[in-house]
Amino acid sequence: MAYQLSAVVADAELLREHTAELDHAVLGELRQDFGLLPVTPQLVVELTGSLPDFTTDDRSAEHPFGLVLSPTLTESLTRWSEAGPVAYLEAEFGGGTGYQSAAVWLGGTLSWGPGFDDVLDAPREQWPINAALTRLGVEPGEWIDPFAELGLHLERNTEGWLAHGRRRLSADYWDELVEQWENQ
Repeated sequence: MAYQLSAVVADAELLREHTAELDHAVLGELRQDFGLLPVTPQLVVELTGSLPDFTTDDRSAEHPFGLVLSPTLTESLTRWSEAGPVAYLEAEFGGGTGYQSAAVWLGGTLSWGPGFDDVLDAPREQWPINAALTRLGVEPGEWIDPFAELGLHLERNTEGWLAHGRRRLSADYWDELVEQWENQ
């Protein structure tokens, strides 16, 4: 089963505050009071005034993201980070191959990354998304890593996260469904 992610993750209130006036911002609720903002072409246009650009190069440390983070888009993330840490996360997996990339802004500057990995043979806490989430302040819990702790495994793609946000679901909603199913 394929997995695809292109999203901004930060404190849910921080994201609400900075996206309240945007027509194409859909916020998905995660655990620990974090939120996920799916990055769609429509959102990029609304934030930057121009169409998104995507790299044609294979993902690598030199080209960690499929979405080219334009100066205008980066300025938005930088500005938002003045109120708290903000991460851009990207992942794509299918058939046992893929990649993770992440970057974190804090205090109006890029504070970490971009990190990139297409092998994922290091300890889980060093994988780019987990490393970024730790820098955001995700606390360890009962789940295997920060990725699962927040619930990033609950939806498989941007469309899933858009539906999640539009239905105003929380990550705990899925846990409650599993618990109900197990109790039957």
